[in-house]
Amino acid sequence: MIEKIATIEDVAEHAGVSIATVSRALHKPHVVSETTREKVQTAIAATGYTANVMARNLRLNRSGMILLLVPDIGNPFFSEILSGIEQGASKAGYNVLIGDTQNEPEREATYAAYLRSNQADAMILLNGRLPAPLANTPRGIIPPVVIACERIPGCNLPTVIIDNEKAAFSATKHLLDLGHSRIAHIAGPASNILTTDRVAGYRRALSSSGIEANPSLIYSGDFSIESGISAARALLKDIKNRPTAFFCSSDGMAIGVIVAAKELGLRVPHDVSVVGFDDIHLAANYDPPLTTVRQPRRRLGEQAISLLLARLDKTGTIPEPGENPVIVPTELIIRQSTGPCPN
Repeated sequence: MIEKIATIEDVAEHAGVSIATVSRALHKPHVVSETTREKVQTAIAATGYTANVMARNLRLNRSGMILLLVPDIGNPFFSEILSGIEQGASKAGYNVLIGDTQNEPEREATYAAYLRSNQADAMILLNGRLPAPLANTPRGIIPPVVIACERIPGCNLPTVIIDNEKAAFSATKHLLDLGHSRIAHIAGPASNILTTDRVAGYRRALSSSGIEANPSLIYSGDFSIESGISAARALLKDIKNRPTAFFCSSDGMAIGVIVAAKELGLRVPHDVSVVGFDDIHLAANYDPPLTTVRQPRRRLGEQAISLLLARLDKTGTIPEPGENPVIVPTELIIRQSTGPCPN
């Protein structure tokens, strides 16, 4: 005897809802109440129903794939962002393809071509610039793309970011409030928009305390531990004029500063204070635990996929081109790497 394969009609009958409601619960769960979703999931388990995703995608003329462009998949900063995106995409019936671009324009362009060939339905950019195929999109055509983490100046696509200038101001102000005045800033690469915004916040905080920023105390790194070590070695070697505090544009560089300070026999925070940025997992578990700006990275991912799904499904609030970006708030987490300025 051949066992009957459960259908969506069986699920609807068992749950006591319409077929359309079952479909929405499966493919657009954000538009269905939690109670209804639970009824549908219970009915699916009871009937053994399995949705034919491939057939649905063919019917809707879509791939069921969302492409994420990431500049460096090995960077722990991105892990929670990707997790937030993937969970939201999965709930909506989409799979996620991650493109590790290594900041190479050619790789970015290759992945972006997936949109034109219908190998992906939409894309989230985490790399801070538009790939060539998107940059050449005819005026008036808005591709299904959302930008996250790094704003792209002059781009009118929906964007989810933090206020980097404000966060950098808060971090620097914390050091000023502790009595520090000779504060070094280990910035990111000069071409990076995050660098521009965070340097601006650092300068504004100094200016608010009547201190003029000293260009010799601003050092360009690349967000890595190694660049933090190099910067700290260069800035701490002048015993008479060395900074008493560092504000770093990443936790990796802040950890590098602590490594270099210990090499020179300096105690953190007794001799030099250090503030990082991002609040990666290692920040709270380093010695000493790192004061840092916490980016709500999972929430950034969740907001990005929410905006993208709204564009794809034409539901919810969709920002119009040119509107202000979605700003996710940050928090300064004060730990043991900062203390009063030494006499």
